[in-house]
Order: sequence, then structure tokens, then C-alpha cells
Amino acid sequence: QVQLVESGGGLVQAGGSLKLSCAASGSIFRVNTMGWYRQDPGKQRELVATITRSGSTNYADSVKGRFTVSRDNAKNTVYLQMNSLKPEDAAVYYCNADLFDSRGFVTYWGQGTQVTVSS
Repeated sequence: QVQLVESGGGLVQAGGSLKLSCAASGSIFRVNTMGWYRQDPGKQRELVATITRSGSTNYADSVKGRFTVSRDNAKNTVYLQMNSLKPEDAAVYYCNADLFDSRGFVTYWGQGTQVTVSS
């Protein structure tokens, strides 16, 4: 069974930095696009950043220039370096991965990690 396990969330002051990690484990044949989404209570989940297997990236306008997504294909791990954090960045951050496993092409989600930004 495939799992995505996130780490690195926490409390940070505005202007500070955090780095999130997400590792995919289990019977995985190939991991394609990985990414990060976030969700505030009462709001829809929104895209933060994605990265393809070859390294092409896509960012939400609100995080461009502050956040950097990267990955280690050998470890099936995606990272999100978050700099110059703002109070509006506070949310639960979810890892996402499109991958091939024993069931075929499947999208998996992590359990979420809380990011809190104090002003």
C-alpha cells in the first residue's frame, strides 16, 4: 500500500522560513508529478506548487518568488521551501503524487501538515 508521509510543518513568525518534506513509500513503480496544496478551514483546497518528474515546476501566483518546490526521484520525495512567510500562508499543507502502483495510475494525498504563521 502506498503512503505519502509529510513532515516539517509548525509555527513560524511572519518573514520566517519552513521546509516541508513528503516521502512516498510502498509498492511504487513510478512517481510522476508531485506537488503541494493547501487548505484553510471553510475554503477550497488550492494549488501551491507542482513539479514533474523531469523537474518542470508550476507555482501559484501568491507564492512565486517565495516558495521553491524540489524533488529527489531516487527517494520519491518532494520538498517545499517556504521563505518570507506571511500570515495568509497559514493553512494545512497537503502533499500530492500522481504515480503508478499495482492498481495502475493513481493519485495519492498525504495526511496534511499544519503551517501557522504569527504576525
